[in-house]
Amino acid sequence: MTEEEIKLRFITPAIEKMGWDRNTQISMEYKITDGRINLKQNHIKRSEFKKADYLLSYKPNLPLAIIEAKDETHNIRDGIEQAKNYAQMLDVPFAYSSNGSGFIELDLINGTQRQISLDEFPSPSCLWQRYLGYKNLSQKELEIIQEPYFYAQGSKSPRYYQQVAINRAVEAVATGKNRLMLVMATGTGKTYVAFQIIHRLYKSGAKKKILFLADRNILVDQSRDGDFVPFGNKMTKVENRHLDSAYEIYLSLYQQLVGDDESEPFREFSPDFFDLIVIDECHRGSAKEDSQWRKILEYFNSATHIGMTATPKEDKEVSNISYFGEPIYTYSLNQGIDDGFLAPFRVVRIGIDVDLFELRLPKEIFDEYGNEIEDRVYNIKDYDRNIVLTKRTELVAKRITEFLKQNDRFAKTIVFCVDIEHAGRMCEALRNENSDLVAQNADYIVQMTGDITTTPASLEKFIDIDTIYPVIAVTSKLLTTGVDCKTCKVIAIDSNIGSITEFRQIIGRGTRLREDVGKTHFTILDFRGVSRLFAKAEFDGDPVNEQDIRPKENLPAFEKPKEPKNDTPKEPIKKVIIKGVEATIINEQVQIFDENGKLITINLTDFSKQNTKQEFESLEKFINYWNKNDRKNAVINELLNKGILIDELKNQQKFKEMDEFDLICHIAFDAPPRTRRERVENVKKQDFLSKYQNKAREILTILLEKYANSGIGEIENTKILENDPFRNYGGVSEIIDIFGGKDSYLKAIKELEYEIYAA
Repeated sequence: MTEEEIKLRFITPAIEKMGWDRNTQISMEYKITDGRINLKQNHIKRSEFKKADYLLSYKPNLPLAIIEAKDETHNIRDGIEQAKNYAQMLDVPFAYSSNGSGFIELDLINGTQRQISLDEFPSPSCLWQRYLGYKNLSQKELEIIQEPYFYAQGSKSPRYYQQVAINRAVEAVATGKNRLMLVMATGTGKTYVAFQIIHRLYKSGAKKKILFLADRNILVDQSRDGDFVPFGNKMTKVENRHLDSAYEIYLSLYQQLVGDDESEPFREFSPDFFDLIVIDECHRGSAKEDSQWRKILEYFNSATHIGMTATPKEDKEVSNISYFGEPIYTYSLNQGIDDGFLAPFRVVRIGIDVDLFELRLPKEIFDEYGNEIEDRVYNIKDYDRNIVLTKRTELVAKRITEFLKQNDRFAKTIVFCVDIEHAGRMCEALRNENSDLVAQNADYIVQMTGDITTTPASLEKFIDIDTIYPVIAVTSKLLTTGVDCKTCKVIAIDSNIGSITEFRQIIGRGTRLREDVGKTHFTILDFRGVSRLFAKAEFDGDPVNEQDIRPKENLPAFEKPKEPKNDTPKEPIKKVIIKGVEATIINEQVQIFDENGKLITINLTDFSKQNTKQEFESLEKFINYWNKNDRKNAVINELLNKGILIDELKNQQKFKEMDEFDLICHIAFDAPPRTRRERVENVKKQDFLSKYQNKAREILTILLEKYANSGIGEIENTKILENDPFRNYGGVSEIIDIFGGKDSYLKAIKELEYEIYAA
């Protein structure tokens, strides 16, 4: 019998016989993950998602058991490892395997395993009592834990990891834990988790007055207008430092409770006013012991404090663990990508000559005001902080623009700069590179920094999935965290970042998935080498003390910290601006975040060669494939879908003048490299054009030049006939008539292509 027959005839009847309700307690083919998105160039394919044959729940979202079924050719124990793995993912205490002859039961709480008959499968109450026996819960604690999730018609159900986080938090609070922390990667729904925790604790009566605390207005507003909406008129946002005791759920900025003028509005409430405080992005704000904002938590000390963050922080000034304790649950970036809930990414590391080598300026170089420049060695740490190389800024802007032109000029992009002044100059350089689109809409590129009063309004439009503009947001620190931009496809980093916490927050701006609007992955353009931080175990692991991340002895000489000469406060550094120093990109390296959570380097040539040879055993077979297809553009698109990185290869200087056909022949089959210009000259030598007269010959000659400059796509696209210099021959219909009709024109194009690729 097949697995399905085993389930139908034996397993389902056995569990239903013991009182498990098919409609409310049994979930068959329970989908756990969405399946990892595998990225090949810009093309994606999902792996198969994980699903359990049966998930048994005592009540909705209180799962108790996993059952894995096997057909009768398998041993009864063959499914137990898979069941165990799923049970661990879902925080389920019991795992079962069956081939229809009985069950293997693994009790994950006490570690025992046994075989039972079909008639001995435990009832819902039996398993629940066994679970409670391990937990030793009081009646009051049990009532809190059993409080249902919020659910309304059309509302979403929690993903498996959200359910685990919510259940663990509710149980921890129910059993008296007063300080706890949840660590969840950016884009995995921390706000939704916070809402469900608050809802269940509030509805159960365990917590009656609740404060949701954040340090950025957008975090508060996104919560109030999003997941927290069901709280309705029981909820208020604290504004104008006005505290009204009539509400149950309070959303507030730290700044509304502690003023810069040393006022402390929070003291209007008694210290025991709040029963629960949820601190969003708890690695910031009140995280420091000497923070002015820490006074809020210390004042409401009797309340339960739940910290939530994607990046728990541990350094000499901040320790989330010392305050909240070890995380009760962690869902990492790597897990999110592997499960298919977060977007995978690739990294393009761009090496600029003045960055890779220390720079000592010649004596004849002056700043923009004609002043002499201090004679010393400069390096990447100085650029845009102490010294400005305007050519370098222009080069970065040009490369970002090239990338968008090659992929999607309307892909939402965030550019991270050293500081506000650098962001302003970068914004200017990007506008000059994209003047055509800026002319269409001035908000194509927008500077979003804290000194600009319109930034909140611009940011709101930027994160709105239905609003096109702004497309490129240029910032320094403002957008590193708390910005829920679901459609961000490009993150360009031109800032020196040494902090793992800050780097993880920046990467988190791109990890959200929105497949319905085409957001399946994102790209990091790294101009400062900060992607080296991916290699650190701490990037996606447990929090560590950041002072130990980069030992001094391993730093390049120019990065080693210098001892201060004296304790005299330094004057603010005035930037030296230099226009006469050229900057050049000397190498690029493409990397992808693989299934093991490692950033691996792709050798574009070897990768494409391997994929080409998987499709075509020989040069002859590739040439036959190319020649038998009339539309070469379609062939090129198909090659892209097969993971042959034509676009990236053509960006390399040595391949820029080659046709796609010659590029593949050269890298995969070692054919001599030939440029498009060489092919055009060969066509002219063969005197192919002499068979056409007058205007027809002139048009084909122009098309040949278009091919030499831009490639085969120019020849195949008839829309090119609408542009100069073809307008001199009339409209498209007039040009086609010159050849004797559409069929004759297409025949001439086909013959021209044949001549191009004849040798």
